[in-house]
Amino acid sequence: MRFNKIPNPDIAVLKELFAGFVRSRHMSRHFRRFTSLGAWSRAHVSQEATPALAHTLLAAAQSDKAALLDKLGTSAGGLSPEQVLAVREVVGPNEIGHERPLPWWVHLWHCYRNPFNLLLTLLAAISFITEDEKATLVISFMVLLSTVLRFWQEGKSNKAADALKNMVSNTATVMRYTASAEAAIAPGVPEAPPPFLPQSQKTEIPFTELLPGDIVLLSAGDMIPADMRVLAAKDLFVSQSAMTGESLPIEKFPALAEPRGGNVFELENILFMGTNVISGSATAVAISTGGMTYFGTLAQRVSAVDRSPTAFQAGVNKVSWLLIRFMLVMSPIVLLINGYTKGDWLEAFLFALSIAVGLTPEMLPMIVTSTLAKGAVILSRKKVIVKRLDAIQNFGAMNVLCTDKTGTLTQDRIFLERHTDAFGQESDEVLELAYLNSYYQTGLKNLLDVAVLAHAEVHRELRVASAFGKVDEIPFDFNRRRMSVVVAEQDRHHLLICKGATEEVLGICTQVRHGEHDEPLTQEHLAQVRAITAELNGEGLRVVAVAVKSMPASRDTYSVADESDLTLAGYIAFLDPPKETTAPAIAALTEHGVAVKVLTGDNELVTIKICREVGLPTHAVALGNEIEAMSDAQLGQAVEQIHIFARLTPEHKERIVRALRANGHIVGFMGDGINDAPALRAADIGISVDSGVDIAKEAADIILLEKNLMVLEEGVIEGRKTFANMLKYIKMTASSNFGNVFSVLVASVFLPFLPMLPLQLLVQNLLYDVSQIAIPFDNVDEELLRKPQNWRPDEIRRFMSFFGPISSVFDIITFAVMWFVFSANTIEEQTRFQSGWFVVGLLTQTLVVHMIRSPKLPFVQSRASLALLAMTACVMAIGIFLPMGPLAGYFKLQSLPPLYFVFLPAVLLGYMALVQAMKRLYVKRYGWQ
Repeated sequence: MRFNKIPNPDIAVLKELFAGFVRSRHMSRHFRRFTSLGAWSRAHVSQEATPALAHTLLAAAQSDKAALLDKLGTSAGGLSPEQVLAVREVVGPNEIGHERPLPWWVHLWHCYRNPFNLLLTLLAAISFITEDEKATLVISFMVLLSTVLRFWQEGKSNKAADALKNMVSNTATVMRYTASAEAAIAPGVPEAPPPFLPQSQKTEIPFTELLPGDIVLLSAGDMIPADMRVLAAKDLFVSQSAMTGESLPIEKFPALAEPRGGNVFELENILFMGTNVISGSATAVAISTGGMTYFGTLAQRVSAVDRSPTAFQAGVNKVSWLLIRFMLVMSPIVLLINGYTKGDWLEAFLFALSIAVGLTPEMLPMIVTSTLAKGAVILSRKKVIVKRLDAIQNFGAMNVLCTDKTGTLTQDRIFLERHTDAFGQESDEVLELAYLNSYYQTGLKNLLDVAVLAHAEVHRELRVASAFGKVDEIPFDFNRRRMSVVVAEQDRHHLLICKGATEEVLGICTQVRHGEHDEPLTQEHLAQVRAITAELNGEGLRVVAVAVKSMPASRDTYSVADESDLTLAGYIAFLDPPKETTAPAIAALTEHGVAVKVLTGDNELVTIKICREVGLPTHAVALGNEIEAMSDAQLGQAVEQIHIFARLTPEHKERIVRALRANGHIVGFMGDGINDAPALRAADIGISVDSGVDIAKEAADIILLEKNLMVLEEGVIEGRKTFANMLKYIKMTASSNFGNVFSVLVASVFLPFLPMLPLQLLVQNLLYDVSQIAIPFDNVDEELLRKPQNWRPDEIRRFMSFFGPISSVFDIITFAVMWFVFSANTIEEQTRFQSGWFVVGLLTQTLVVHMIRSPKLPFVQSRASLALLAMTACVMAIGIFLPMGPLAGYFKLQSLPPLYFVFLPAVLLGYMALVQAMKRLYVKRYGWQ
């Protein structure tokens, strides 16, 4: 799907668009009214900003029905076929813009373009020009493997995410005229009234074909296909949770409405695209469709904003450029020293090129990608779809999780939490009265009634079917905000049971039930009642009052006038309770160093109640209007102290996420509504669920098949394992490469020949890289999973300079042994020298994997995975075999004397002992990430 970029046509163009059905000289007065639809559309489609759209909706909410229909150029019978065609040309289909999937070649380019791949491609090109085919093949293979692996894994994840989208074509029931306007014209009688009018009838149309001016019929379960004004309604309750986060349904009415506090979502006669009908029925007229709806403007904003680099992307780039700068400095130095001392500049250039390749951790893209892909596979088994591989590491680095409330912390279901008498004591009588009221009312049951009727034990205990009979009902209406039923108890007396908003019920009560007795409702009682209901509201409960009145069994009909002189029996209080897994999940996240903050559009009292129950701090709360008044600096301070943000708009949520990121936090955001999409896009890691709206799923990096915070804790651990394994490779490669270059510089100054040939250096580097392939499957110490981890280039630089020279110490010892013990000190004996250093260099490089993969004692306190152990042993065996086997001549190596293998274990053990000693010193001084 795409955004409809609707132009702002001039009057002449609009007249031309509508000329097909205007026919001003021949069309009846009835159809002439439809021409104003063009002016409405022209004015309407230019309203791209949300404030302007809010003004449009407010104007519609405050317009008389007849005036609104006239302004829209429609009628109670809907649009004509000519209008449908003409209006569709102006406003386009009723579609919400979605992110277009990247073409495969663009996706492939994005998988390829990172600093190391680009640098390695340059080095491969230079190797090809200099006819170094082996180096060209080795480097090209690394680049290709990394790119294809990332492309394949991300492609597979995106296909899985696309499969989650609802492919069912939703339809709307509309009223439209079936005959054309021209069929209604009396032939040969201009301006005469038509002999008949086109017939209007119900028509099922796809959502995409809905137009402004369409008359839509709604019933329970329907999705709202556009922004609409209610024309008629019966017990209409709408869930706006996807837009506002409000868990309870909102009742809508056809009467004129004024917004409370300037919030368009509180307009009681406006329906918003993306919400849905919980119960009741209604007739409404479409005001805005497609990208011009409130839903559409948010979606357009989300898709139009480019995502800033995440913490992972920024960290990889910083580390990459750190190592690239090191390579760019050291390679020319090696070239100059060897060219000057050896006199063969071509050989020196090839050697410097090999050093450049050796200094470039060419396996980093592949290690990063394969590690992330492994994490994605593990999470997929836990019903988590990873759309962007980088999100795996962001999981591990995340130290703040922002989440909505409804359906995430809570069950997104209304439960009857309490039933108390007027003085706050639990009362079964109040529950029984409320049950009878809900059971016998004939209107569509709202969620509160459903919650009351869930107490089936009351039905059995009261023997409702046999002991009671319904006499009459006084339906709910907006002015009274209450409803009553009258029941007969075994044909003796009649009982009028009323339930509704507290103040409205109190207004018709003259007595209050206190224990077994009824007392006059005095001012003292009223104050006490209001204090109790305020306390219940303070606990986040929605309170409904219940009152009763006994009447003689002499009447069959009752009216609103009978709702007087009632006795207040008590209250029923409702709650959307937290999930059972929420509290332990938040505790686990907190234990792992992740602070949880709630960002919701719901009211603060309900939110505080839920947060208190799940263990979140509730000492400070910020509301949307307070956020609005804060400067960026003030908000930056507030987000550090406050954990609950309520009554938020989508813009508020996005701003809070950006403020946290600006403070240096790695921020995750979990949400599933259109109101969450901007914040999902702004976060380092956006998390949605498969039941979320499409825009939210597209903005997210990760999609949960189960809306469960426990899955997030598992994702955090998996992300930290992924990062720890990536960091192992970078630390090991950086430190060993630094040591190798230092050794090369020392050897180049004193040796009359190259310390190692370019081919040998490439083979050694390739073997070392192969030994690292198993790192993504390595074990990670529990201590490294307890707190968030992120990229620290300064830490890597320090680690490299601290451990790199250690290998140089043993390289120089090897140089001395080969020179003085084995007499490899002439150009004729250079092959022996190079073979000796080839084996020592490869084995020390490979062993350092186990030495610095963990701060603990290797092989004893912390063991590598079986895969890494096997790969290490295999590569070490190959390293010894190459100079000793039949392939030695091909690589210009030669067999080493038996005495060498007496010296070799001593060097390796000495190297391991020194690294372990230095590691303890390093951990004591700097710690270990």
